[in-house]
Amino acid sequence: MNHETFFKNYELLIDASNSVEELRELILQLAVEGKLVPQDPNEETSSVLFEKIIADKERLIKEKKFKKSQTLPEIETDEIPFDIPKTWKWIRLNDVGDWGAGSTPDRKKPEYYEGSILWFKSGELNDGYIYDSEEKITEDALKHCSLRSNKPGDVLIAMYGATIGKVAILEVEATTNQAVCACTCFSSIYNCYLFYLLKAYRRNFSNQGVGGAQPNISRQKIIHTVAPLPPYEEQKRIVTKVDQLMALCDQLEARQQKKHEKRIRLNNAALDKLLTAPTPREFAQHWQRICDNFDLLYDAPEIVGQLQQAILQLAVQGKLVAQDEGDEPAAVLVEKIKTEKERLIQQGKIKKSKTPSINIEKFPLPEGWIWVRLGTLCNLITKGSSPKWQGVNYVEPGNGVLFITSENVRNYNVNLDKSKYVEEKFNEIEPRSILKQNDILMNIVGASIGRTAMYDRDEIANINQAVCLIRVIGQENLLNLKYLLYFFNSPLCISFMFDKQVDNARANLSMGNISKFHIPLPPFEEQIRIVAKVDQLMSLCDELEAGLVQAQTDGGKLMEAVVHYVLAG
Repeated sequence: MNHETFFKNYELLIDASNSVEELRELILQLAVEGKLVPQDPNEETSSVLFEKIIADKERLIKEKKFKKSQTLPEIETDEIPFDIPKTWKWIRLNDVGDWGAGSTPDRKKPEYYEGSILWFKSGELNDGYIYDSEEKITEDALKHCSLRSNKPGDVLIAMYGATIGKVAILEVEATTNQAVCACTCFSSIYNCYLFYLLKAYRRNFSNQGVGGAQPNISRQKIIHTVAPLPPYEEQKRIVTKVDQLMALCDQLEARQQKKHEKRIRLNNAALDKLLTAPTPREFAQHWQRICDNFDLLYDAPEIVGQLQQAILQLAVQGKLVAQDEGDEPAAVLVEKIKTEKERLIQQGKIKKSKTPSINIEKFPLPEGWIWVRLGTLCNLITKGSSPKWQGVNYVEPGNGVLFITSENVRNYNVNLDKSKYVEEKFNEIEPRSILKQNDILMNIVGASIGRTAMYDRDEIANINQAVCLIRVIGQENLLNLKYLLYFFNSPLCISFMFDKQVDNARANLSMGNISKFHIPLPPFEEQIRIVAKVDQLMSLCDELEAGLVQAQTDGGKLMEAVVHYVLAG
């Protein structure tokens, strides 16, 4: 397959891989390898063009418009990254123009700022044309600071941090900070060709970035970089072709985005009808419609999460499985739980707590269900604490107590890949928050608020102040903990949580508000049926998601293979 055949069929390949960015990189790579447009044997070669560049440079030096630069080493064979046409020539980027970086005027001197001179930072480079800056500096800054005055048409490249390799073309006179290097091209270099060349080299520049917190490249690395030089007229043909193909990429990307948005709207509409179906018959009809159009509605892994949330919502609304008149009503379960709680209080095993009211009705429940506050179902709702003594030591596993933080609490599961253990005396500080197997943990502070998991280990552990421990009464035959866990991860419970958040700089949930959560409680036997059904559907969702991820991966590999084939051809 040559590149002409590729571009005739690229929409099919892009649909398979979902990677327009891969196509953009391919276009740029073909451009700088001389494979995008044909060569014209009647044009002067790049060797002749290079002689003109040298003459142009010497003229500018004599006119004192350009400082004589250091002599760079000859290009070695092992520096050449790929083959180029015979009419082209390898040069260093130092040979294409006058390169220079800017600086940042002293921030402590207000007279340097709020002027009329444009001053660009690396984050403002947009891979296109730029004409206005976020900040402007004064003539005093330009006079007294090491600033370079750049001309319209100069090509800029970012050298620091996450923006390394970002480029732009100036449409106006402007200065830059030290994180940007600018090039004023010689007359034999088409600035738009240099712009695309630098974009094609972005990954190369990014890989050269050094430094820890702030990786960066330097002007020296840029000017030493080996680059291909086409004849001048071919530079212009390359730019015209790249512009044309990039416009096609933009159109494809817009169509894909429109298609994706339409699919999400269809999916949301289908799920909304399912969730709001007033009768079992209509519910069955809407569910069947989703099943009949499954491939149309779910073609991306991220959409599967919406289906999983809908399943949980249906489960806690009593719409996922049928009710059985023979089941013992949930109201009876609640009375049994209260009796068990009284017995534990009398035996001194738990402390008496304020019983929250149950006069609640969030929405109508199926026959046999009941609304109940979470506190009614629990014998303990508490949070932990962090070690308060000086010099606390973390110890090796097996030599101390497992210490769980909000980072460990994921949805459904406690992840101990990054587990910490503290000295044994931590248990003496907060014995109420020592975990037991099957305790439910909920994050109650910050961005992870509401993440809920079950502690399924037999190992003694403790929690910090960002985690709430929820211990339920009568787990064996009155409450199915997994039903409760599914409720906590449902959109219904999430809405309750955010209704109860304390309104301050950092969102958090109090123990009192958690105990007032509204729980739609089914009969015990129905809890078991619900959990079995949710388990089954979640397993199908996992398979669907894995299949979609694999399809995307395979599509990406296909595109990568085709790209390599085209480049090698």
